[in-house]
Amino acid sequence: MLGELSKKQIDAILERQVTGRLGCHDSGLTYVVPINYVYKDGVVYAHSGPGKKIDMMRKNPGVCFEVDEIENIFKWRCVIAWGRFEEVKDIEEQERAMQALIHRIMPFVETPAGHPSHGITSNEYDLGTKIDLIIYKIQITKATGRFEGS
Repeated sequence: MLGELSKKQIDAILERQVTGRLGCHDSGLTYVVPINYVYKDGVVYAHSGPGKKIDMMRKNPGVCFEVDEIENIFKWRCVIAWGRFEEVKDIEEQERAMQALIHRIMPFVETPAGHPSHGITSNEYDLGTKIDLIIYKIQITKATGRFEGS
């Protein structure tokens, strides 16, 4: 059975998951990349080092975000959301966003050396000294959801 998810179900999936796929588009190029995130009140918060996705979103802030839950090929839920990229510049908002990300990501870290800046640097002490940490949010403007299964 195929069906559509309600707004409440869409929000629940976005809140439950920790990894989604971010789609950016600029100058004829579409780029989709997995990101760790936290979702709160219609906003996806994430962090990154400088690179392709940040450059693209700075040029074209319109993005797409996808999250799914797959139990098997016949039982899954998928959310596709559209929104606008915005760098978080306010220090207090940056701290709240990073605290929320750390609390959301750390339960999934399997080694004591793991830290929430994985994928940005292997040494968390490089953040802020050798590598700039960019905290950003995606203001969700539209979201749809589908499911298969009972």
